[in-house]
Amino acid sequence: MTKPLDVAKLQRRLAEFAAARDWQPYHTPKNLVAALSVEASELVEIFQWLTPEESARVMDDPGTAHRVTDEIADVLAYLLQLCEVLGVDPLAALDAKIDRNERRFPAP
Repeated sequence: MTKPLDVAKLQRRLAEFAAARDWQPYHTPKNLVAALSVEASELVEIFQWLTPEESARVMDDPGTAHRVTDEIADVLAYLLQLCEVLGVDPLAALDAKIDRNERRFPAP
C-alpha cells in the first residue's frame, strides 16, 4: 500500500535531504530558479522533435516514459524547494492564479 503524499511532506523530505548533505548554502532562490530552468529544458529536450501525435504517445515507450517521469520529478522538486525558500504556498498560489485567470478569460 502506498503512503499518502502531500506537498508539505515532500518539501520536508527535500529539505531534510539537502540538510543531510549540507546543501542549504547552495539552495538560494537564484540557484534554485536556474536549476528549475535546466530541468525544465531537459523535459523539453525529450519532446523537442516529436510530432504532436508522437508527443501524445510518449508514455507508451517504457524508456521514454521513465525519462519523462524523472524530469517531471526534478522540475517539481526544484519548484517545491524554491517555494520553501521563498515562503510561497504553491497550492495557494495556483488557486489564486486560477481565480485570476477565470476573471481574465471568462468562458463563452
